[in-house]
Amino acid sequence: MPSTEQLPYALYRAEQVRMLDACAIERFGIPGETLMERAGAALWRLIERDWPQAGRLTVLAGPGNNGGDGYVLARLARSAGRQVRLVRLGDHQRLSGAAAAAASAYADAGGQVSTWPEWPEASDLIVDAMLGTGLTRVVTGDMAAAINRVNQGRAPVLAVDIPSGLSADTGCILGAAIRATATLSFIGLKQGLFTGDGPDRTGCIQFDALEVPAAVYASTVAAARRTDWPKEAARIAPRSRTAYKGSCGHLLVVGGAPGMSGAARLCGEAALRAGAGLVTLATHPDHAALLNLTRPELMVAAVSSPDQLAPLLERASLVALGPGLGRAPWGRALFEYLLQAEVIGQRPLVLDADALNLLAEQPQRRDHWILTPHPGEAARLLACTTAEIAQDRFAAAAELQQHYGGAVVLKGAGTLIASAAQQAPALCSQGNPGMASGGMGDALTGIIGALLAQGLPLEQAASAGVCLHAAAADWAAREGERGLLASDLIAALRGQWCRLAGWEQGR
Repeated sequence: MPSTEQLPYALYRAEQVRMLDACAIERFGIPGETLMERAGAALWRLIERDWPQAGRLTVLAGPGNNGGDGYVLARLARSAGRQVRLVRLGDHQRLSGAAAAAASAYADAGGQVSTWPEWPEASDLIVDAMLGTGLTRVVTGDMAAAINRVNQGRAPVLAVDIPSGLSADTGCILGAAIRATATLSFIGLKQGLFTGDGPDRTGCIQFDALEVPAAVYASTVAAARRTDWPKEAARIAPRSRTAYKGSCGHLLVVGGAPGMSGAARLCGEAALRAGAGLVTLATHPDHAALLNLTRPELMVAAVSSPDQLAPLLERASLVALGPGLGRAPWGRALFEYLLQAEVIGQRPLVLDADALNLLAEQPQRRDHWILTPHPGEAARLLACTTAEIAQDRFAAAAELQQHYGGAVVLKGAGTLIASAAQQAPALCSQGNPGMASGGMGDALTGIIGALLAQGLPLEQAASAGVCLHAAAADWAAREGERGLLASDLIAALRGQWCRLAGWEQGR
């Protein structure tokens, strides 16, 4: 995913952005025509910077304000000597206000308008100004046909505010959606740009506030907040110069059924690399003697029955339950033992993998745990389908937190973190498709457990753990996303602390 470090952290729903727009117009006296002119000018500056050689522009203009931005851009590009072909889609009798004025100004300047399905033979750049943030229905007809034609072509695409066909609120594709090379978003970043199908459609996201006064944003509480490793790391205090292993926490990882020992190993090793003072793996006797042969810093205990966990719990600060646990009798017995309140006490828990699947069979709510489901596990926890989770990931994360308590990490593109302590969910804008491989979730569980062990509050450990995990994956993916392994990510963890502290790796 392209870098998002220069973007604002506040994320909004479409209706909230409309409110911000209305506030700028009504309370601060900025005419709608002025905002539209600024949007068109911002688009033109971006084209001049990123596509200076694009002599032939095709602008696809819809019947709303998004189309109005396209008309302004088309006029500016034409006046600068670019060859502009504007293709009109939808019922332009509906054009009104600032958008109608922009269309008239384009025509008065001598701009030509074509009507779909007319299409230029060649374009150096396509500007998508068809559908804006107000889209709530499935795209059909000419709009869908135009979207599909753009996606089948080779020309780069600049999306105006949001790729047409993408839900601004959920990030879902509504029938068909533009796959943009870049998206320039205005006034407020839309939360759907960063999760669901958004990361696959937006390309490089950029932002322009259109000179809206900062006071406008005080009128609306953001629906979500974007977060990343630089932001999260800044909230973590440096380690004390007198720190020792006991002060950095002792994580007990419970998992690793026969055939799945690697999951527990990856979790434990990630925890060590993320700074846990001590890590013990409580695993099946079949492979316990082999699990730390190449990582002697890990302590390993062979556990054949739940009662053997008792002495391990006495020494542990917290428990990570689930990596490679399985749902056979061995894993079920350990799960049921550890979820007894009198056994676990007030120790924080991190639940992943089959611990979540077992929890779905025996639902309960707790305030001192972190659940880390992927969409399939989330569907089982909410007794719904994976497709229903994908329809609105924000709603799913909130429902999971309400049902199960604690903090919830809903994994996927644009991982979401929800907790009762946070007014709005957090969304991690780092990470890459190379993370779609086995063991990544086990590493995340270990990282979150390590941060809890080092004293971070539940919600902060969840957010910081997700972002550290994603940042390490992005660093490891410099050599390519395909073939990225969880162990590659783990190897990159330690360097993330060094780079943010301004150190050179290895110094």
